[in-house]
Amino acid sequence: MKLKVVFFARYREVLGLDSEAVEGGFVSIEQLRAHLTQRGGAWQVLAEPNLMCARNEELCKLAEPLADGDEVAFFPPVTGG
Repeated sequence: MKLKVVFFARYREVLGLDSEAVEGGFVSIEQLRAHLTQRGGAWQVLAEPNLMCARNEELCKLAEPLADGDEVAFFPPVTGG
């Protein structure tokens, strides 16, 4: 399975990249996130409990299933006021 992973806002700044192609047998976004955080170092930013995600430009939960060719985006929660 090939996925495009996109990072926004602070995650983009911390990781130093805006997107990456990832291959693997990930069943859900949570599995993908676990794979990325296992890289250690700056990648631990994706372990934040309040991280938000989207699949193919639609907000979703970490349990969202994945399919070949999906685009997954990670971004910190948006606050307003």
